[in-house]
This record gives sequence, C-alpha cells and structure tokens, in this order.
Amino acid sequence: MNFAFTSEQQMVVDTVRDFVERELYPLEDEVERTGLVAPEIGAEIKRKVIELGFYAPNLPTSAGGGGLDHLAFTLLERELGRASMALTVFWGRPSGILLGCNAEQRERYLLPAASGERFDALAMTEPGAGSDVRGMQCSARKDGDDWLVNGTKHFISHADLADFVIVFVATGEEQTQRGAKKLITCFLVDRDTPGFEIRHGYEAVSHRGYHNCILSFDDCRLPKAQILGELHRGFELANEWLYGTRLTVAAMCVGRARRAFDLALGHAAERHQFGQPIGRFQGVSFKIADMVTEIDAADWLTLAAAWRLDQSLPAQREIASAKLYASEMLARVTDQAVQIHGGMGLMSDLPLARFWRDARVERIWDGTSEIQRHIIGRDLLRPLGS
Repeated sequence: MNFAFTSEQQMVVDTVRDFVERELYPLEDEVERTGLVAPEIGAEIKRKVIELGFYAPNLPTSAGGGGLDHLAFTLLERELGRASMALTVFWGRPSGILLGCNAEQRERYLLPAASGERFDALAMTEPGAGSDVRGMQCSARKDGDDWLVNGTKHFISHADLADFVIVFVATGEEQTQRGAKKLITCFLVDRDTPGFEIRHGYEAVSHRGYHNCILSFDDCRLPKAQILGELHRGFELANEWLYGTRLTVAAMCVGRARRAFDLALGHAAERHQFGQPIGRFQGVSFKIADMVTEIDAADWLTLAAAWRLDQSLPAQREIASAKLYASEMLARVTDQAVQIHGGMGLMSDLPLARFWRDARVERIWDGTSEIQRHIIGRDLLRPLGS
C-alpha cells in the first residue's frame, strides 16, 4: 500500500474541502436553526457540484458517474463528513446497488440518478426489524404478473427528497438451520405509485435537517419489471453492494472528527488561563495527543479497507473494523473537544455541541457497533471451525 496520495487523490481532497468550507459551512447555522434546507438551496448545491464534474462520483463512467475508485471516493466522503449531512446529501452519491439495473431500468433509474435528474433513497429498516433483515414484515404477494406490497419501513434517510425508492421486502420464506427465514426481493418504487406513501418521520436529535421518513405500502401494485436483480435474491444483492456504505460512514466520521479536533487544537493554543495557553497544561495536551492518535488510527483503518476493495481483496471484516472504530472514535473526540472548550463547547455559538449530538447516531445506523463486532468475530472464528 502506497501511503502517498496521487495527484488525482490530492485534487479530490483539495477540491471537496474547498467546496465544503466555502459553500456549505456558511449555510450550517440556518439549517441547525430551522431543521430544513430550502429546496432552492439544495438545487443550487447540486448545480454547483454538477458544474464541478463531481456529481455521482461513486458510479463508473460507463453509468454516467465520476468513476472514482474506492480509495478516492473514500477521501471524498471524508471531506464531506466535515459539513452538515443535510447539505452534503445534495452532493449526489446514488446507491451503488443501482448498478444491478437491467437495460430498461438503467434508462429509467440508473442514468437519471447519475445525471442528477432523479434522486434515490434506500429502504430496508422496519419498526420490528432493524439489524434482522431476514425477519422483515413488509411483504409482497404475487397477483398475476404483479406484486402487491403491504407494510411499513421507517428511519429511511432523505426519502423526502427521493423521486424513487429502492425497497427490500419479503416475498417468501425458506427453512434454514436456524429456522424459517424470509426470502427478500428488491423493488424500484416510484414516488407517485398508488398505494405508496412517504411521510415525515421522527424528530431526531442527530443531523438536523437530514430527515428520516416513514414509508407505507397499502396494496401497492408493482409490475415484475420493477424487481431489481433476481426474485428472492435481494439479501444477496444487499450483501454485495451495501456493506460499502459502512465505509462511507467511517470516512465521514474521520472528517467530522478532524474538524472538531482543529477547533479544539486552536482553542488550546489561544485560550489563556493562569498566565499561559491551556494547551501547556498536561490535562489538555494529553487530550490533544490522544485525540489525534485516535483520528489517525481511524483514518488509516478506513483508507486501508478502501484500498483492499480496489485490489479486489476481501474487505468485509476490515470495513466492519473501520466503521466500528471510527464511529466510536468520533464520540470520544467530540466529547473531548467540548471538554477542552469548557462551557463554551455547549453553546450554539460553536458547532461542537452539534458535532457531539450528531456523533451518537453513527454507532447505530448502517449496522450497529454490536453488528460490526459480530461480523469481525465471525470472520476470525469461522476458519477455526467455531
């Protein structure tokens, strides 16, 4: 592994960081105050990203995307992690699972998503089935050549912005060594499909302005042409494409931690108590040392996992390790950044209280810390017959 960035990788870092600091930071206070991003603001962010040539950077050029490899895309996500998710969502990164589209679906969904004409959201989580994907209750039954979908999804990120949703539902059942498990199929569902409703979700304390939604299906009729991939093979499709999103979470946590650290470091150098900068006191300097060490460790875990993907090496355990460590690191770093700032760290004059609050969800979504530990342990023990 080469630890030096290529000129292209450095260009990605510099371009994205400049955009985030210049275009997005000034908008954050308004988003935090209102919990909203005005439609015209979101459209303007998207327009500027398209103008930069960075829209859909995660998709290959053959699909109309930017064609970044996993390492370069991870660097991009790391820099986007510095800013509010309510704003960075408009830097479109369509779900990679859309690469499974057939020829007809490619024209209706993949290519418009890559160009910014249409926006997608991914729906898997349910009120009674979060980590237990194969225990989901939202189901579809066959009716002639169509499928009738009934049930509910919740915690569906940015579905309020979506033109279509990629939905996983149960379409049957099979017996396994661990009992009956649902057979899962993935469907593409347009926003205006009869029997399908997108509602505002819960008021979350993390990532204000980046909304979760509730999806309801009431005899929602979908032609078989709306199946993405193969019937009953949605679980395999998810495993093939979606674990990479955990790498995205890890990268964003690193970027957010760097921003919190920079604020804490500057404050430690500038704030004086007892006639000297507080950074000269061991109680503060040791915090600074621990923070940067943890950030660097999370950064390299994340980049190493991305590098493995680019080398076509197994990376599921490494991605789980990166997501686990980076998300828990972010909680510790933001907490210490608040502590270094003292009372001011909890005031809305600074973004630290927001970082501290936002950090909590990273250990839950895209696979909880417990799920990541399960993946890591299973990967290590299975070769030993355990």
